[in-house]
Amino acid sequence: MKFFADLHIHSAYSRATSQNMHIPVIAKYAETKGIKLVASGDFTHPEWLNELKETLKPEGRGIFKYKNTFFMLAVEVSNIYSKGGKLRRIHNVVYAPDFEKAEKINKFLARYGKLASDGRPILGLDSENMLEALKTISEDIHLIPAHIWTPWYAMLGSKSGFNSIEECFGSMSKYIFAIETGLSSDPPMNWRVSFLDKVVLVSNSDAHSPAKLGREANYFDTDMDYSKIFNALMQKDKNSLLFTVEFYPEEGKYHFDGHRKCDVVLSPKESKAINNICPVCGNPLTIGVAHRVDDLADRKEGYTPNDAIPFHSLIPLEEIIAESEQIGKTTKKVKSLYEKMTEKIGTEFEILLNAPIEDIKKIAGEKLAEGIENMRNGKIYKKPGYDGEFGTIKVFMEHPPDKTKEAKQLSLF
Repeated sequence: MKFFADLHIHSAYSRATSQNMHIPVIAKYAETKGIKLVASGDFTHPEWLNELKETLKPEGRGIFKYKNTFFMLAVEVSNIYSKGGKLRRIHNVVYAPDFEKAEKINKFLARYGKLASDGRPILGLDSENMLEALKTISEDIHLIPAHIWTPWYAMLGSKSGFNSIEECFGSMSKYIFAIETGLSSDPPMNWRVSFLDKVVLVSNSDAHSPAKLGREANYFDTDMDYSKIFNALMQKDKNSLLFTVEFYPEEGKYHFDGHRKCDVVLSPKESKAINNICPVCGNPLTIGVAHRVDDLADRKEGYTPNDAIPFHSLIPLEEIIAESEQIGKTTKKVKSLYEKMTEKIGTEFEILLNAPIEDIKKIAGEKLAEGIENMRNGKIYKKPGYDGEFGTIKVFMEHPPDKTKEAKQLSLF
């Protein structure tokens, strides 16, 4: 069967997360968006684990179900430790095939952090040592490094990461079969780094609210089966991972370099020209993903591996509606039109990827249909995010983002 999967989200028990992130609401949004399989997130948190047990129905084969949505047990953990003379902050997503193994994982991880303090627990535990212990519990437990380029908390992050998979995971590197590209990078950026050829690039939303589900996702053609899904990610079953859905990386919070408090945003080339020092305050810039990729890249921009998994860059439907109407994306009008479209045309993914433009035009009007067509054709305006500030993507050039701040930044040089 073919289905979309979002394999990294959070629950209401994670910090800075919507209190609506409970299974019934998650399932409702997933169905509207066209996502068939969702990772549970946060199974290390005792209250969330109890809620999962009470709410989800076991389907067998490592899969659970609530109404029409399937779930897989997963948790993102924050590993903070010293290695190689440097403090490391690495986020990893861990997957378990059943509650019994999830509880064994929790018992082990509880030695290194307070699991009840946050749905994404902080652990004083080396990533390599953790993975070794997890594999001792069960070979069916898997780990995928999360959003690997994020400056502060990632395997290859500029602030606290490593320069390769082997530096981070050492003898356990053989078990790293996939990495999560994160919101601030996309496959073409990762293709520039040849040592990533040996892993599969996956994309997940890391959603902290229901509306953010599916902003990145994976499209599979396999059985709804834990082992077969991971066989697809390990490329044991070729052609089972058909494509990924990508957030435009420029919209991510850490795409370019800069200082948010100083209103400074710079491309990697501009940053390198001033030795990565903020021209306003004189402190080091927060180095973004594009810069970090450029540092580790051994290929030029535009390189595509022969066996590259395809991808589609999409803009969330609510954002396109809001821009077409020139109103805020959380307004009642946006919500009303979104519900009308998903009721009469299909799921959000169906609307963004496949629905005939004429059908969209009949239901939602010519302007919105034009916006979706522009997105499909790559006719967009991009203003990169930096230092924790989301970037902006526009599908109508007649009202691009305000350039006042951008002009201020450029005037510094």
